[in-house]
Formats: sequence, C-alpha cells, structure tokens
Amino acid sequence: MNPQIRVIDEMEDRLRAAFTVTELQIEDESESHRGHSGWREGGQTHFHIRLTAPELEGLTRIGRHRAVHEALGPDLVGRIHALRMTLG
Repeated sequence: MNPQIRVIDEMEDRLRAAFTVTELQIEDESESHRGHSGWREGGQTHFHIRLTAPELEGLTRIGRHRAVHEALGPDLVGRIHALRMTLG
C-alpha cells in the first residue's frame, strides 16, 4: 500500500476495476464516529459505498456484499473498521 493514496481513492479504483459501474459514490463517514470503537485520528475508518453495477444484479444481499469485499481485497478490507453498503 502506498501511504500517500487515500483509502477512498483505493476503494474507488478497485471497485471500478472489478465492476461495470453505473453509479458509484463513496463517503468517508469517519468523523461522525469520533470516539467510537475503531475510529482513528485522520479518519479513513468508516465508509458508505453506494454502488450500482450489472454484475450485482440477481445476487442476494449477502452475495452483493461478498462481491464488493472480494473486489476490495482482504488487505484493504482489513484497514477499514466499518463499511456500510447500498448496492444495486
């Protein structure tokens, strides 16, 4: 991992590489979790992904979540404390 690359940018790169994205928004919600478990100074711990891609159609909710986690990879997922997803 390049420490100069923000987690949110890394997430976007990996999701765009894995899916035919029709909508993608990633929001860093870390500041709203200040003082909670997993929060770190500098943020980049709590995210909300809104993603629409044809590859997710027909998958169960768990299947869509698994596909996103697989696209992000274990190294990136391991650096994120909380990931909220709105997938379609």
